[in-house]
Amino acid sequence: MTASETPQPVWEDTYVGQELLSEQFPLSLYRLVVAAGANRDFNSIHHNPGYAAASGAPTAYANHIFLQGMWEKSVRRYIGSAGTIRAVRRFRMRSFNTAADTVTVNGVVTDRWIEQSIGLATIAMWSTNSHGLSVGPGEVEVTMLRRKASR
Repeated sequence: MTASETPQPVWEDTYVGQELLSEQFPLSLYRLVVAAGANRDFNSIHHNPGYAAASGAPTAYANHIFLQGMWEKSVRRYIGSAGTIRAVRRFRMRSFNTAADTVTVNGVVTDRWIEQSIGLATIAMWSTNSHGLSVGPGEVEVTMLRRKASR
């Protein structure tokens, strides 16, 4: 099944306790360099291992924009293209996410409700790496497509 054939997720099929599929992001130095260029964060701590080490970090590490992008990718896979991200709360970097490590993003639906006929949900999010919790815990509030009422 291709992405264009993937059915759009709908709010009615969600439930509290539903887990998002875990997603892994291997961090190579190359990937950090590309991310720094893409988000225009040219601070050397994000792409130069020697510079990062001189500043007290173990080596080059991912910046917050890249880490938030990991959360967004995981959430968007869950809510589909018709869903929207309304808020990201309590996004906290707890440890370095360094080159040669892998970040795993996880999420679970903690609340769902309808507001002015819009289906909303709160998703608890966190990221881990080889050292344990690295980002979060936090939450993302989303809207989702609703199933049309039958006539």
